[in-house]
Amino acid sequence: MTDFHALIDSYHGCACGQEHECAIQEIAIGSGLVHETGEILRRNGFGPRLLLAADEQTLAAADGILPALRGFTVRQHIWPSLRVSTMQNVETLERELAGVDGVLAVGTGSVHDPCRLACARRGKKLCLFATAPSMDGFASYSAPIVNGNFKITYPAKCPEVIIGDTKILADAPAALKSAGFGDMMAKYVALIDWQVSNLLTGESYCARVAELTRTAADRIFAMADRVTQRDEKTAAAIFEALLLTGIAMSFTKTSRPGSGTEHILAHFWECMELLDGKTPNYHGVDVGVATLMILQYYEKLAQLRQVTARPEVCNWNEIYSIYGELAPDVRRLNTPDTITDGLDPRKIETCWPEIRRIVQAAPSYDAVLAAMRAAGCILTPEEAGLDPALVTIGFRFHPYMRRRLSLKRVSHMLELPAELF
Repeated sequence: MTDFHALIDSYHGCACGQEHECAIQEIAIGSGLVHETGEILRRNGFGPRLLLAADEQTLAAADGILPALRGFTVRQHIWPSLRVSTMQNVETLERELAGVDGVLAVGTGSVHDPCRLACARRGKKLCLFATAPSMDGFASYSAPIVNGNFKITYPAKCPEVIIGDTKILADAPAALKSAGFGDMMAKYVALIDWQVSNLLTGESYCARVAELTRTAADRIFAMADRVTQRDEKTAAAIFEALLLTGIAMSFTKTSRPGSGTEHILAHFWECMELLDGKTPNYHGVDVGVATLMILQYYEKLAQLRQVTARPEVCNWNEIYSIYGELAPDVRRLNTPDTITDGLDPRKIETCWPEIRRIVQAAPSYDAVLAAMRAAGCILTPEEAGLDPALVTIGFRFHPYMRRRLSLKRVSHMLELPAELF
């Protein structure tokens, strides 16, 4: 097992000049830990008044957790089912935190994220108990929350404690494991976008943190054919890799090491489906599908030996019409200027050989496709049940819902062959 404390300590005084911090006190991974949850909380300084947050499915998956909390006064907040984390969820939890010392969040992202933000706002201790290896944000300082149907990633709380019972993780539904694999394959796109932005704009970047994410993604990539097996050793290895990318994000206090334009595209689809009253897919499903689309596009870009760039021309009336009710949120992100306004087209042309090398250093589209197929992932928008028109519109217009430079956004400044659109 990875010595997480030694790993975190090794990043102090990094040569990049950034201070890499991670507030986690303990990461506990092992078989049967559900029955030791109370003791783990006590030794990490959790007070006697505890709020347990879960939904009915995740609480059932963590069978035995309530008896393990003997000695605590436990208040429960149990959602019937929680697939989408909203600001209403956060505000509800905030009201319940007045009389407790800490929170035990039982589940994965949709349960953990509102707890992460509510605890950050109210200064409460937080333990994340994982019920599936389905996402990589366990150790991060951010929480993606839907606010008025617009998905925003908020600065939030890194938990003091993370618990992964390998028996529970191994028994998680195969669909959740595959979704987690798809989320991890997104790291290859995220690292491309981060490096490209650093190259073109000087955005803060740390090669050691990027390498931590790449190592974690490569580990899971190599386990593609074992992802859905009900095997505790495999579950532990996958969970550790997921934690490594979360720690990488905690080091930068941003989602940059683990989230690129593929996540923004998935968020676009999810927001638009919410506007239509539809429940989105598991986030990892949409992210996996988006990752394949973006990797294929980036490979085509990298085949161009040289490019001609020009200032980005945005038809804001068209962009805002696409976003409809979400247009005010998009306008705020692109006013008074947009992310490409200070980007010199000549620099893109000069840096293009290096951009090609960055893309070509990632696993190929074909390799990632084969790995995702082996991991039981949903591979295409059709398999994911996404509306074809939404997929087309999203591919073109998604970059405007985040103030973050990506290679996809840079490509809007290039004179490209028609077949790339």
